[in-house]
Amino acid sequence: MKLTTACFAAVALTVLVLPYTLHGQSIEITPKTILEVDHVITKPVTYHGKKALEVRDAAPNAGDDTSRMVLLKDTTFRNGTIEVSLSGDTAPDAPANLRGFVGIAFHIGTDRTRYECFYLRPKNGRSSDPVQRTHSTQYVSQPEFTWNRLRTETPGKYESYVDLVPGEWTHVRIQITDKHASLFVNDAKEPTLVVNDLKGTVDKGPIALWIGPGTIANFAELKIKTAN
Repeated sequence: MKLTTACFAAVALTVLVLPYTLHGQSIEITPKTILEVDHVITKPVTYHGKKALEVRDAAPNAGDDTSRMVLLKDTTFRNGTIEVSLSGDTAPDAPANLRGFVGIAFHIGTDRTRYECFYLRPKNGRSSDPVQRTHSTQYVSQPEFTWNRLRTETPGKYESYVDLVPGEWTHVRIQITDKHASLFVNDAKEPTLVVNDLKGTVDKGPIALWIGPGTIANFAELKIKTAN
């Protein structure tokens, strides 16, 4: 994988209580905070009233298992919370089956092929297909536990429904304690998706803005709280 420098049937919903002291930082996502980019192009924008970083798929023919990420400087993370405002939609020329995939990757390995990720499928949130609606959020652990493997082996366990609108700002909070994680969307007091068996083999690593094929996304207002 070539890297260049610069330029989420669901389990019972339980809220994790972090047994740690958290240390927070707010990060303005700009080109200066980028560590590496992988199969994406980025630019600073003002999007729907927020200063943001636009992230576009730069490898439309590379397949959905190809990592499309923006790794961020000084974000080494194991336990704690990650909050961000994001939007996702498909490019005008993207195939109709694509859903505007957008999320956050974490616990990223040094070779960048191993990471965990919670992401949204914004075009599924208000789909007329009831099955598609249940696939609005997703957890994956690359490279072994892809979305299609998890859906085939454990249907519904690692994805769930949430109301989403393509291209609109959505607030996401990911709360992680060891092998347990909860995904909160917008102002929900209860998690939308709970994973009690994170499958990654990387103990800690940087955080990345993540998109899927055919996506144009925006990211803003990143806040990270790391545990002792």
